[in-house]
Amino acid sequence: MSNNFGKKNKGKIILKNRITEIKRILDDKKAENIEIIELKGQDYIVDTVVIATTLNSKHGISLLNYLKEGLKPLGEEFVRVEENEDWTIVDLGDTLIHLMTESHRKKYNIEEFLGELGKK
Repeated sequence: MSNNFGKKNKGKIILKNRITEIKRILDDKKAENIEIIELKGQDYIVDTVVIATTLNSKHGISLLNYLKEGLKPLGEEFVRVEENEDWTIVDLGDTLIHLMTESHRKKYNIEEFLGELGKK
């Protein structure tokens, strides 16, 4: 079975295809309210942020494992992962993925902050 990821860039799948694959994995594994925020050219540490709501803390752990299983074979490097029961942050270098329980997503509302950055 061949993949349709196209060219690799320095050992990684290109950004557009990576984001598509991240969204597909999260959607297939029942993450909710998946949001993609493009920040390329903005004064922020990454080009893209993906935010998704988990059903509970165990679901967040499972989503992280599914992302690793799906992305590592494509050449993705998980630079850093910070996790607790309510919020997992995955750093892929130029992309951050936030997996958050609904209560933490409402409490911290990082999409509003990042959305403002994206408008500048």
